[in-house]
Amino acid sequence: MSETPPYKRPESVLVVIHDPRGQILLLQRADIENFWQSVTGSLRWEETAHEAAVREVEEETGIDAVAQLVDWRRSATFDILDTFKPRYAPQVEQNLEHMFSLQVQVGQPIVLNPREHRDFAWLHYAEAAHAVWSWSNRSAIQRVAEKHWRGDQGVD
Repeated sequence: MSETPPYKRPESVLVVIHDPRGQILLLQRADIENFWQSVTGSLRWEETAHEAAVREVEEETGIDAVAQLVDWRRSATFDILDTFKPRYAPQVEQNLEHMFSLQVQVGQPIVLNPREHRDFAWLHYAEAAHAVWSWSNRSAIQRVAEKHWRGDQGVD
């Protein structure tokens, strides 16, 4: 059996959690001031993107995503922030992010992991798209909104 490398795999998941009314769940990171995002997380070396998405949703929100998780079969590549580069192997500059979504009931209870997030908010999808820091997160929210609430206004 081979050893797990001492650095993170440069591949991650992003999961847009939403309810039927067009509210998107955003999480505020604990380690960066005013940094709001959807559920995200790196793949472990031995897991698939789907397995990572289910695990990250559970770890970050307390929601069991096994049955309803939707794999959009879309990905984005982005530059790794300098703050996070020491977590990756030398010369690794980019991360591949896989998009998923999950529809939950209105009023879904959220249980945060305080090591990762300090707060959460349910925002209308247009507001959520403007609140997130990452362009890939913004794009994912917009795709979910176009699929679910096409006739509603507000995605730009």
